[in-house]
Amino acid sequence: MSQYQIAWLPGDGVGIEVMEATRICLDALKFKAEYTHGDIGWEFWRQEGEAFPERTVELLRHCDASLFGAITSKPARDAEQELSPALRGKGLVYRSPIVRMRQMFDLYTCLRPCKAYPGNPLNFKEGIDLVIFRENTEGLYSGVEFSPVPDELRETLTRLSKPFGHFAGLAGDEYAITCKINSRHGCERIIRAAFEYAKKFGYPKVTVVHKANVVRATEGMFLEIGKKVAKDFPGIQMDDANVDAICMWLLKNPKNYGVLVATNLFGDIISDLSAQMVGGLGFGCSGNIGEKLAVFEPSHGSAPKYAGQYKVNPIATILAAKMMLDWLGEKEMGNRLEAATAAVIAEGEVRTYDMGGSATTLEMAEAIARKL
Repeated sequence: MSQYQIAWLPGDGVGIEVMEATRICLDALKFKAEYTHGDIGWEFWRQEGEAFPERTVELLRHCDASLFGAITSKPARDAEQELSPALRGKGLVYRSPIVRMRQMFDLYTCLRPCKAYPGNPLNFKEGIDLVIFRENTEGLYSGVEFSPVPDELRETLTRLSKPFGHFAGLAGDEYAITCKINSRHGCERIIRAAFEYAKKFGYPKVTVVHKANVVRATEGMFLEIGKKVAKDFPGIQMDDANVDAICMWLLKNPKNYGVLVATNLFGDIISDLSAQMVGGLGFGCSGNIGEKLAVFEPSHGSAPKYAGQYKVNPIATILAAKMMLDWLGEKEMGNRLEAATAAVIAEGEVRTYDMGGSATTLEMAEAIARKL
């Protein structure tokens, strides 16, 4: 095994702590890597007006993979108020670094496995094994937004869209517009990735999650392309479900599902629901995967109220590191890390507060490291 170049992006709040815990496990594996710290997050927004500095972008251009902790994000007005006084009023606009990263490096697959490990007291049901494929660069998270709405946009929409007449009489500062943009290319490649995964790992079915009955243009296209792609995989069943209905069916019959694929917002929603069924966001690992780069992270946020307490569960980040090892081709190491994590969960002697125990973030990591 050669030495890997890993971009190490702790971010804010508890992101720093769960990354410290994960490093304990990677070191116990004797994973050969050079970890280069990258600046990202809220403090860099406040002090520099840029939460994702160009120096960190450059770091990502020259690494093999990245592990990312968590960042704080706030609405635009709050973000403006928290800027250093010297930076206020200069037209700086906060954008989520992780969303920018996904678009900049075309990390179009958000892969979120949700597995119920035996012995986890937080499992909704035993035996759950769900894998969510979420399109990561398009949809409602595209960042194409208007507030206030320019007159020329209002005039164009009034001319082109009959339903928009309901809003045409409003002044530009009385409403806001967020565009949901999906491309055929973007839809096809995420759906195809889901089917390829199901074929490779033996899942019998792929569920296309959508809202085509109401959001007819973008979601209708997603469903249409799903049916087309499914024809290339005759050995795998395809079904589809409205996003509201799948939230109900996942709770009722989670074992009826395996691989699910959805557009950006809907994939975000169902992956959090699925994570809760296997223990909550302390177990929710995530990979942002493109053709040349992948960034792995827990799906939880920076949890400012817990920052500095070393109490949050690091398992989501440790399992994200397992995903990173797999992506790098170090599958034996990835399997060992997952097996050690599963063993600690099954024994139940070391549990963080969310699991009903009193172990710290680092004590959980040390218990997993001992297994390794």
